[in-house]
Amino acid sequence: MRGAKTKKMVLAERKLRRPLEKALPEIVNDVGLTGAAKRLGVSKATLSYWLLKLDIKIERVALAPGEEIEIRRVSN
Repeated sequence: MRGAKTKKMVLAERKLRRPLEKALPEIVNDVGLTGAAKRLGVSKATLSYWLLKLDIKIERVALAPGEEIEIRRVSN
């Protein structure tokens, strides 16, 4: 992580009962940026800052009919 977590980030982790690094990608994938921000009780700008601070990348991909995408986790 680039720096210490803010107080709001720590409170969000307590609410979610897990680290933001794990929770945010799942929530954003499930309900999108706006939905995730609403669920966490923060603005989209704050959520975007958290994603940047935690080095969580958002990628958009356009798929033609019949195409699929596979996500693989690379272990460190």
